[in-house]
Amino acid sequence: MRIAYITPYQGATVVEQRPIVRNRSASNKIKIELIAQLLYESSHEVEIISHGEVIERQFRFYPGFWETELFHPRVRIYYVSSLPIKLINGFWAGLQAVRVFKKLHRERPFDLVIIFNLKWPQIGCATYAVKRLGLPVILEYEDDAFVSVFGKVEGGFLSRYRLAESRRILNSVSGCMAVSPHLLSQLPPHVPSFLLRGVVGDDVLKTCAEMNAIKKNRVVFAGTHIKSNGIKELITGWEIAGLSDWELHITGFGGMTEELRKLAENHQSIIFHGLVSRQELVRLLCSAKICVNTHAVSQTPGNVFAFKIVEYLGAGAHVITTPMGTLEEEIERGITYMPDNNPDTIAATLKRVVLERRWGRTAAKYVHQKYGPTAVSESLNMFVKQVLTRSAKTSR
Repeated sequence: MRIAYITPYQGATVVEQRPIVRNRSASNKIKIELIAQLLYESSHEVEIISHGEVIERQFRFYPGFWETELFHPRVRIYYVSSLPIKLINGFWAGLQAVRVFKKLHRERPFDLVIIFNLKWPQIGCATYAVKRLGLPVILEYEDDAFVSVFGKVEGGFLSRYRLAESRRILNSVSGCMAVSPHLLSQLPPHVPSFLLRGVVGDDVLKTCAEMNAIKKNRVVFAGTHIKSNGIKELITGWEIAGLSDWELHITGFGGMTEELRKLAENHQSIIFHGLVSRQELVRLLCSAKICVNTHAVSQTPGNVFAFKIVEYLGAGAHVITTPMGTLEEEIERGITYMPDNNPDTIAATLKRVVLERRWGRTAAKYVHQKYGPTAVSESLNMFVKQVLTRSAKTSR
C-alpha cells in the first residue's frame, strides 16, 4: 500500500535551510520516524509531506525541496514552500501541501492518507483526499484541536473557523489513533479507533540492555524550551530541593533557552546539554533514575499527552509528571504525580521520590510489551486493515 503521511516533520536539512529551531519538536520528529519505519517494515510505501513551517514573521519566501538526509533510505520527505507572513503563513502552507499531495498522487496514486494533527496542511489534504479522491484518511491525533495546550478555548475569527473545519474532518476520517481516550472521544462512535500513546524505539531497548540497567543519581528533562513545559519552574524547584549527590540534566532547545541557561549557570549540579543527538539522548535516558515532565497542568485533562513519558518509562526511569489524563494502571505504577508545576511542588516531589527511593518503581516491562516496536507494529497493522475493510464496505 502507498501511504501519504502529512506531518510537521523537521529533519536535518530543513533545520539548516529555515529558521525553525525555536519551534522544533524532537518528540514529534521521533514519533513520526518510528511510525513511518514500522509501516515500511510492514511492506507499505510511505512518503512524508511536511510543512516545515517558519514561525518567525518575515517577508521572505522559502522554496519547497526534498530532504537529502533521510532517516530511512526508502521513506522520502518533501517540505512544502513557506511564506511566513502574518495571517498568510498557515493558509499558504495548507495550499502548498495540497498542491504537492495532488502532484505526487498523479505521479503514483496513494491508497491511504495519514494526517498528523489538525493544522491547515493536514485539513487541506484530508479534505481533498476524501472529497475528490475518495481515499480513506486516518487521523493521528496528538494535540486537542479545540483547546490550547493549557486546555483553554481560544477566541478570534480564525480560531473559530479552524475549529469548525476540525469538527468537519473529525466527522469524515476513516479512523483515528490518538494519545488519550479524551481525544478519541471526540470522534463519532462508529469510527475505528486506536489508543497509541507512543512507541519505544529499538534504540532505547538496545541501549538500556547494553548499559545493564545501571542507573546513576540523575534526573533528566527532555523537551522543547517553551513556557508550557515548565523548565524554569524545574530549575527553581531543583535549587529549593537541594539534593546532594544528584544531577539535573536538561536537553532540548527553544525560545527560552538562553533565559534558562542563565538561570542555571551558577548551579554545578545542573548540566545543560542543549540539542543533542538521538544516540546521546537515549544514553542519558537509560542512565537516569528519574525523568521529569513538568508540563503546565491543563484545564482539559487528556488534551495532550507527552510522548516522552513513554520513552522515559521505556528507558527504565521513574517518572515525575503533572496529570495528563487517565492512564493505564500498569503505567501509573512507574509514575509519581504532582498536582501542579510550581517550584515548591516540584522540589517537594523530587525530595520525596529520592528519600523514599521511589525511583526503584518502574513500568518498563509493561511499556515494552504495550508500546515496543513489535507490539505497535502488530497493532498498527490490524488497525490499518480494519480501517481499509470498513472503508471498502462503506464505499460500495
